[in-house]
Amino acid sequence: QVQLVESGGGLVQPGGSLRLSCAASGIIFSSGASGWYRQGPGKQRELVAIITSGSSTLFANSVKGRFTISRDNAKNTIYLQMNSLKPEDTAVYYCNANLGGNGYWGQGTQVTVSS
Repeated sequence: QVQLVESGGGLVQPGGSLRLSCAASGIIFSSGASGWYRQGPGKQRELVAIITSGSSTLFANSVKGRFTISRDNAKNTIYLQMNSLKPEDTAVYYCNANLGGNGYWGQGTQVTVSS
């Protein structure tokens, strides 16, 4: 059974930082592409960042230069480091993995950026 478990969300002031983690069981992150999506209030789910099996990365324009994505193969975990957070980054952040033509999602973690 595949499980993706996110952690690290919370409340942070504008300009602050958070690091999200997503630990996987039942799949190997490095076997395919994985990443982070988010869904803000009243908005559709959107791509935030992706890391491929070869460790290439892709970012949404709105987060370029502020967010980084990484993977720890030994821990089978991916991370999203979020710096210079803005109120518009407020959303539920979801971990995603695409392996062998199948897509898997975590349960989501809330990130709220507010003073």
